[in-house]
Amino acid sequence: MRHIAVIGSGPAGYYTAEACQKLFGGEVRVDVIDGLPVPYGLIRFGVAPDHQSIKAVSKRYEAVALSDNVRFVGNVLVGRDVSIDELQSLYDAVVLATGAPRDRPLGIAGDDLPGVVGSAAFVGWYNGHPEFADLSPRLDIDGVVVIGNGNVALDVARILSKTPAEFAGSDIVDHALAALAESSITRVSILGRRGPHQIAMTPKELGELGHLERAAPHVDPADLPPTGDDALLEPGMRKSVTHLRDFAATDAKKPITIDFDFFAMPVAIEGDGKVERVIVERTELDADLRSHGTGERYAIPCGLVVSCIGYSTPQIEGVPYEHGRGRFANDEGRILPGLYCVGWARRGPTGTIGTNRPDGQMIAEKIAADLPEPSRKAGRAGLDSLLARREVDVVTFRDWQKIEAAEVARARDGSPRGKFVNVAEMIAARSD
Repeated sequence: MRHIAVIGSGPAGYYTAEACQKLFGGEVRVDVIDGLPVPYGLIRFGVAPDHQSIKAVSKRYEAVALSDNVRFVGNVLVGRDVSIDELQSLYDAVVLATGAPRDRPLGIAGDDLPGVVGSAAFVGWYNGHPEFADLSPRLDIDGVVVIGNGNVALDVARILSKTPAEFAGSDIVDHALAALAESSITRVSILGRRGPHQIAMTPKELGELGHLERAAPHVDPADLPPTGDDALLEPGMRKSVTHLRDFAATDAKKPITIDFDFFAMPVAIEGDGKVERVIVERTELDADLRSHGTGERYAIPCGLVVSCIGYSTPQIEGVPYEHGRGRFANDEGRILPGLYCVGWARRGPTGTIGTNRPDGQMIAEKIAADLPEPSRKAGRAGLDSLLARREVDVVTFRDWQKIEAAEVARARDGSPRGKFVNVAEMIAARSD
């Protein structure tokens, strides 16, 4: 029997468990370990609450979790309840699928002022992550600056701009819905250091901005390259730029303006004890499409800054780490003998949810190559004994199903669930 521990129950974790299951059949036992009592990671806490169709992939992970040779071990935090060395002594392979849940710092003057938040924290706030449920971002303001030109920046801008009625059918948490309903925001500025042809925004997410009830997107026509240049783009990017051209051609007047500010590099955040403005420098692109400051600067008044510039994987003691890339140091997923990484923990924060499926398959094949024969390690029996001695309150997948049923029962009308937003409530719900 091969015993495999997967650390992290998000897409990368469950795709890896599924791949190991298919590759080894009945000759494997996979324990999916998570620090929280609830599974699915990015699906629960990262995907926008108004994108329920994307969250439906969790049903696939549920099928894996309910199979005989895969189990969920929740409320067990690596580094607090069990170490990597201990896991390696118990399992033939340990796979780090921890994702990249930490915000990369802006690294400019004033980025520590109250009112500057990272997208992991802000998204975690409206998605009910226990670590960020008490964030309370300031929304009694006119302007917000969102830094970044990817889909997360679009999610943040869209969530800030929607009416309460537009959240029907979503699972946005109650505290965020109530706060957003009282918002006085009239302008959301999306800053990007480069131009429309260099965005990392997909057509679907961009197109949604054109259908908001009280918000209208705006693009300066002068920022757009000649129309003929779009022919050089791949089809998906061409569709995205077409949306930007439509925004530039439409002069809709609504209570909230979503302003795309291209060729704009934030250089400082200023304010008297809180965010009051972002100082921006105009940029231009060189022949290699890298941005450079021009020296021209201007200020954007705002009371909230949300930085959407990327994420990093948290370090784990004893595990080699690449600080420049914010991921575990690895050779195609191999870190050390018997220790692997997958998903964003391996690649850095790139790719979609679906990208993790072939990634998980690759890691499963490497484990098979490295472990041609089953071992005599203790596996899950050894972990259970260790956690029992330490009096760790383990949450099983059956427990999660009780928590999930309680969330469904407390949902708002039309919402799929009413999330618990702290660990104690989650654990208590399994006994109700």
